[in-house]
Amino acid sequence: MNTTPDGRPIPPAHADERVMLEAWLDFHRATLALKCSGLEDDQLRLTSAPSSMTLLGLVQHLAEVERNWFRRVFAGQDLPPVFGESNGDGFALDPDRGFEEAVTAWQTEIARGRELIAAASLDDSGHLSEQEAGHVGDQGVSLRWIMVHMIEEYARHNGHADLIRERIDGVAGA
Repeated sequence: MNTTPDGRPIPPAHADERVMLEAWLDFHRATLALKCSGLEDDQLRLTSAPSSMTLLGLVQHLAEVERNWFRRVFAGQDLPPVFGESNGDGFALDPDRGFEEAVTAWQTEIARGRELIAAASLDDSGHLSEQEAGHVGDQGVSLRWIMVHMIEEYARHNGHADLIRERIDGVAGA
């Protein structure tokens, strides 16, 4: 696979659906990592007014999102939030948890999700809670739906990350 000058994997222009979905998800995961690269822990905790969102919080949130969609919804695992019951969405920062710990948790969730879907068909389904199903219209969602949703989730948050990063040190784009 080719990479961009900054090292992110370029999704193939021609591939089957599964390869394409996985490649775009990996591209967006790498984009978030790039947005956080080269910054000190205190910089990763900075917000971009008027939002309280931080780059560290985004990494933690996406660790939780990975756990939720691949492990809870798709694989049916009953797991607590990655960063504790009081931080269900992952955004809250803990002064004792630095970036390395958050990135390790995020990468662990990515690896576990990959393992769980490796042999699955895009047509295999996961099960949503009644509350989540109210937003989707069905309690069952295919792996295809989950992967498209994950790409959307990362793309949206990478836009946030771009704005936060630009506010921190002027680095924009990617």
